[in-house]
Amino acid sequence: MNTMWWQQLGLVACGGALGAGARFIVSGWMLRAAGTGFPWGTLAVNLLGCFLAGLLLVWLEERGPSALWWRAFLMVGVLGGLTTWSALIVEMTLLNRTAGPSWAATYLAASLVGSLLLIWLGLRIGSALRG
Repeated sequence: MNTMWWQQLGLVACGGALGAGARFIVSGWMLRAAGTGFPWGTLAVNLLGCFLAGLLLVWLEERGPSALWWRAFLMVGVLGGLTTWSALIVEMTLLNRTAGPSWAATYLAASLVGSLLLIWLGLRIGSALRG
């Protein structure tokens, strides 16, 4: 493998560590603030990640050749470490078992609809900031 690939992998790894750390902090804060009855922390980081993805998609359009490096660090690394879609499925399963299918469906709907709305909002704001 070439040097460029290894450099991108390093950026992804560094960004992933930052994103995972942010997820840990946000999830812990939400757990303390809202309790354990609903996975608010995972919902919050997934929605935040989608909003930031919309902003970054617009921002990366104007980065030219450096977009490849920024994408590796920010999109794949930071946002990949921040968002937790696999955790969403596990938590849906647990909610289905403990609170029933209506809570699991509510969590899925809130995650999907909220993510779609926030990526749209991120794209709009990113476009407006770009001018």
